[in-house]
Amino acid sequence: MIFTTREDIEAPIDFVFAQISDFAGLERSILRRGAEVQRKVDRIPHAAGMVWDAAFDLRGKRREMEVTLVTFESPSAMCFEAASKSLNGDLSVDLVALSRGRTRLSMSGELKPQNLSARLLVQSLKLARGNMSKRFEMRVASYAKDIEDKYTRRA
Repeated sequence: MIFTTREDIEAPIDFVFAQISDFAGLERSILRRGAEVQRKVDRIPHAAGMVWDAAFDLRGKRREMEVTLVTFESPSAMCFEAASKSLNGDLSVDLVALSRGRTRLSMSGELKPQNLSARLLVQSLKLARGNMSKRFEMRVASYAKDIEDKYTRRA
């Protein structure tokens, strides 16, 4: 199951990349939403190979995943891989400079079931695909708007 969306942000690509690669801020945001996240492997400066343990509730069940940053190409791309016992996933984030002060953010995520129970979970998500896609797009749009607001407050 694949989710994709893109948003145009009124901010330079370097600023947008700095915001989406602010892993400490993203970890705090995830914790506020009720999930658990802990960095296992850190790289200073940020680079591929960073690893997080994450735990969250999905469809009434606690899910635990290990998330790895597999690609980190400043200021244009990041790719993450998530792995658990029953479900794997990929998330890619791409940035394209449309002009000096405008950036296109593209996000694509894919869920890959590894066993029968995960296939049932993904199948139930597919049945609600329209609603799930809309929620994904709204969440990314809200995130893009937050980045824009930070840039305008800074300027």
